[in-house]
Amino acid sequence: MSPTIFISAGEASGEHYGALLVEALKLRLAETGRTARFFGMGGTRMQAAGLESVVRSEEMAVMGITEVVRHLPRIYREFRRLKQAVREWRPSVAVLIDFPDIHFRLAEELHRLGIPVIFFVSPQLWAWKKHRIKLVRKYIDRMLVIFPFEEAFYREHGVKAEFVGHPLAEAGLPTIGREEFAADHGLDPAKTWIGLLPGSRAKEIRDNLPEMLTAARDLAARSDLDTREPDAYEFILPLAPTLTAIQRCAVKEMVNQLRGNLTIRLIDDMSAEGAVGPTAGGARAVLFHARASVVASGTATVEAALIGNPFVVVYRVSPVTYAIAKRVVKVPHVAMANLIAGKRVVPELIQNEFTASNIVRQLQPLLPDGPPRQSMMKELAAIRGLLRAGVPDVNHKSGAIGRVADITLDLLDTASPTEIAQTVHS
Repeated sequence: MSPTIFISAGEASGEHYGALLVEALKLRLAETGRTARFFGMGGTRMQAAGLESVVRSEEMAVMGITEVVRHLPRIYREFRRLKQAVREWRPSVAVLIDFPDIHFRLAEELHRLGIPVIFFVSPQLWAWKKHRIKLVRKYIDRMLVIFPFEEAFYREHGVKAEFVGHPLAEAGLPTIGREEFAADHGLDPAKTWIGLLPGSRAKEIRDNLPEMLTAARDLAARSDLDTREPDAYEFILPLAPTLTAIQRCAVKEMVNQLRGNLTIRLIDDMSAEGAVGPTAGGARAVLFHARASVVASGTATVEAALIGNPFVVVYRVSPVTYAIAKRVVKVPHVAMANLIAGKRVVPELIQNEFTASNIVRQLQPLLPDGPPRQSMMKELAAIRGLLRAGVPDVNHKSGAIGRVADITLDLLDTASPTEIAQTVHS
């Protein structure tokens, strides 16, 4: 009988990794003549890879204290559906990807049922909520981390942890050429492209995009005065695949209201076939071809660093969320690139410092060739080296996703025949 594997991801970046993991597991199982059934929480990409989605990631992807409170009834309803599915399917192994607020509670239920739990992409307990380490020790069998400094943190706290490398450090660069990318999206390849990445959630976009658009208008106006070249810039805004059709329409309406005379192209963060990785024409291609970018704090900043695209980090949350976070978060930097480097490599404009004028001030020096641009690109290359563990492999035979797949199958194979049989949906 085919075993059942539970995989759950609640945000765009985790959903990306989840899709790659399903593909890697299917490949490894096929090599030994086996198959498995995958179910859990995921979005379009995980479903395309073969996951039976009990709950869609879009229904759970909210963040911030005040934001979560407003959506509690829906979150609780979807969480109960996940728990019920776990009880009915009784998977042989579970992989929880990031999204700690939901996944720690889910890990408790999985542990209670005797299901081995892998947590891939560590919550940032080293920054705040360190008391949650007791939950990790109690409910998580393996903690697989993607930043090198995290392994030591967890091992010091008695957790079986392993640095597997960062999946994005192994992804090949986008293969789509500049001319082709321009033709696909109505861009002028002769102009300077600037990426605008406000986040993958609708709330993040509402909080971050308006100021980004104001900065874009200011930058374009300043260019007209300095160079006498009108329309020197074109701006590119990738849309996360976890956004619903209604949310996409809202983003388009916001852009149309605030763009002024700017050229701003909205593109889907995946190819028409649903592919991910170097062939996708979304955020990675934007970061690859843009001269520089304005990026909301999150996984996209790691992508920008790994691709080597000079960027400015921005972020804004509700005043209540920020006030609480400021009291409990104890790290010297916000941007992950700066945390990995152990110093300020990229500018951080957070909350009140996140203004259009500050964006322009920090972004302009990165556009021409010169010491500021070259210095940042050199630092980003060093970060890329730190995030690689082992030999990169875009087919996920090795590397981060491959290592997660191997560990998942190791735990799967430790299950007894009786336990495996129980995982088949009756």
